[in-house]
Amino acid sequence: MSDTNHTLPAGHAPAQPPQSGTTATTTTTSRGGGLFSTEDWWAVWIGLFVIVVAWALFASGSSIKWLAVAPAKWSDIGQAGADLVRHLPNYVALFVVFAVLFGVSLAALRQRLAHFLPAFLILFVAATLIFTVGAWTSASRLNLEPPLVALALGLVISNVFTLPEWFQAGLRVEFYIKVGIVLLGATLPFTLLVWAGPVAVGQASIVSLVTFFVIFLAGRALGLDKRFAAVLGVGGAVCGVSAAIAIAGAVRAKREQASVAITLVVLWAIVMIFVLPFASRSLGLSTAVAGAWIGTSEFADAAGIAAAQAYGDFAKHAAGAIAGAPEASVQAFTLMKVVGRDIWIGIWAFLLALVATTRWETDESGVKAKADVREIWARFPKFVIGFVVASALVTWIASHYSLADYRKVVTPEFVAPITALRTWAFTFCFLSIGLTTRLRALSATGTKPFLAFTAGVAVNIVLGYALSAHLFAPYWNSLGLASR
Repeated sequence: MSDTNHTLPAGHAPAQPPQSGTTATTTTTSRGGGLFSTEDWWAVWIGLFVIVVAWALFASGSSIKWLAVAPAKWSDIGQAGADLVRHLPNYVALFVVFAVLFGVSLAALRQRLAHFLPAFLILFVAATLIFTVGAWTSASRLNLEPPLVALALGLVISNVFTLPEWFQAGLRVEFYIKVGIVLLGATLPFTLLVWAGPVAVGQASIVSLVTFFVIFLAGRALGLDKRFAAVLGVGGAVCGVSAAIAIAGAVRAKREQASVAITLVVLWAIVMIFVLPFASRSLGLSTAVAGAWIGTSEFADAAGIAAAQAYGDFAKHAAGAIAGAPEASVQAFTLMKVVGRDIWIGIWAFLLALVATTRWETDESGVKAKADVREIWARFPKFVIGFVVASALVTWIASHYSLADYRKVVTPEFVAPITALRTWAFTFCFLSIGLTTRLRALSATGTKPFLAFTAGVAVNIVLGYALSAHLFAPYWNSLGLASR
């Protein structure tokens, strides 16, 4: 997403979020805008403010866990209702904090809070109910992750009902995702690359690069727009849903293109939950090798963890028929997917934003934009800078801990609450995407995106197997033995 100017003359109504068929942000470039005059910069300040406050509390022996509330696991509706009532003050406080942070930003950008606040309240209540569905004990088995449920629910509502015009003011798709991406940086310190080791990082890098270019080139060969092909490519190469939406913003892809990419990621992620554990068992792979293969070939963290855990459970009940410690499958998956591949979100966002700015952008007359420094800076998505700064900050924090202490102390008290707040922001975004997307626009994309993405899936599976089960098998098997 570029650094766009959302400031309106006094007394004018704010522009409504773009509908399907438009780019994910406006095309007016803010030249010389201040650090508090654009939505991009406000997303950076909100994200970094939350991270700094969380760190200050953590350093003093406290935490923002009380604020970063989410429903507890439940198996019957009575439990869910009781949990919501018990934590009602937490939810109210969280709404107030989000409303203040977003409200102050939008007020500074001269947006009408009289429309935004009631719309955001409805959005927040809907997100709370979606989180409650995600806390159902059977939700993981059915892949009912909150952001995905939000997208599906939004699509149903927007294509069945006509929403009031004033409600559009709360559907700040770009703003929510920019804040979420900055918060994402706090969960991916660069130190994780060192802890993962050169083999895991090397394998993840090979997969990320090869899969991206296979999907991107296949998409271009099929006639897809460069931006659409880039979103599909990174969605398959890195972190699925989060990567697709981040890259859509970085290269200014159309909103429905991001929705198509998310749909394809979810589709194949669900398929792989069942295919990869079964194939690993049929091939007699050790738990660590299977976990590495799953981490290489899955497209979503939640789905991948489910697949890796399933294989670990196979090993646990196989009475020694599967080599390696049961927990090694999840550990290898985490090194490959959550550490090795996910860290590429920031790298791809930075590189593709630069390419889109200097090579793909055109002005209103259709002439390619000049790649001067001022133009690059004006169009460059500032939320990527926020992501890098957040990651660097948490890298400094993590440098004071060993990997074991990081997982035991830092993750539950500092990183996990930020992750929860990031998921809230993503849920607001995906719900807003669904509520502003028409299925007619999605169906107009045809089968070409599916074919391009599926080409990447095929390469991903074969390459992942060759790297995990053959080239780097000694490394992964040693991990499985060390886990015993």
